[in-house]
Amino acid sequence: MTNLSRREFIGAAAGAAVASGAITSPLPLRAFGRTGERLPILAIGCGNRLWAAYVQEERGLEALNLAFDMGIRYFDTAQGYGNGISETWVGKANKGRRNEVMLATKTGARKYDDVLARCEESLKRLQTDHLDVYHIHGLNYEEEVDQIEALGTVRALRRLRDEKVIRFMGVTSHTDPTALAKALDRYDFDVTQVAVNAGLQGRSPDGAGYWKKGGNSDLFGEPIAPKPYPGESFQDIALPVAVRKNIAVIGMKTTGQESLVGDGSGKASGEQLIRYALSLPVSMVSVGMPKLDFIRRNVALAKSFQPMPKSEMDSLSTRLSQANKMALDYHFHHEHRDS
Repeated sequence: MTNLSRREFIGAAAGAAVASGAITSPLPLRAFGRTGERLPILAIGCGNRLWAAYVQEERGLEALNLAFDMGIRYFDTAQGYGNGISETWVGKANKGRRNEVMLATKTGARKYDDVLARCEESLKRLQTDHLDVYHIHGLNYEEEVDQIEALGTVRALRRLRDEKVIRFMGVTSHTDPTALAKALDRYDFDVTQVAVNAGLQGRSPDGAGYWKKGGNSDLFGEPIAPKPYPGESFQDIALPVAVRKNIAVIGMKTTGQESLVGDGSGKASGEQLIRYALSLPVSMVSVGMPKLDFIRRNVALAKSFQPMPKSEMDSLSTRLSQANKMALDYHFHHEHRDS
């Protein structure tokens, strides 16, 4: 893409982009940080719980339309989800009702020109002239906090925001809460999407996802069940920074990709897990819903939501983190790829 054509693209989009206006929904609304928007507390995650679960476009569009009909207005997708399939489905589903929804996508690009070019691709797939939220996708390590400045990632997002091609710039992470906290503190993000769940997902003190009896210096010691140490989860490290700066927070991984759901002492119901996350200072939770019935059930939960008492939250997080934190930390730090 030439510099001239990019300038023409940005200028055209800027001329057409308009604020979405007041979003209406039968679901409870919350302030979306300092953006001035008030949005429903439940969003639909359009990662592999959409394109890989429903497989066929017709079925995927049925799910997205059901979500809209039931009051969901925030559609969370990414360039890497199904290699563009998710964005394409979300664009088709929301054609004709663009001003009634918030469209959010994410870019894995880091270089300035690549971020701009990938944004243009997203606009085409989403059939829109502007994005409501454009995230830096998957901040993983502390060194990336410097890299997104050096490579021009943040500068590209600021340009797109200034030109009104995007309304709000954001960053996501499910890997390292310290890295995300530093990025939120350093840069002027409007939005963040962050892993928050009752298993206290984050990074264990040794950085490998577990503790050893001899501490960090014990290379061969027996792993022990982790405890909910303060300051070792996104909830404890990154969330307070976002709250202090009034950055809109979208909770994700609320069920640990279903790993926390089930019967037994180390598990909980999906309803408990979503209720826990919504009881934190977040604007909404984004949940993947691979079955139509999940959409119906989660909407019903959102409509009847009541905050979980702190004592109940503490009890739940203690129980689930003791049983699951090692596996959660390892999976989301080493294995999981949003695609």
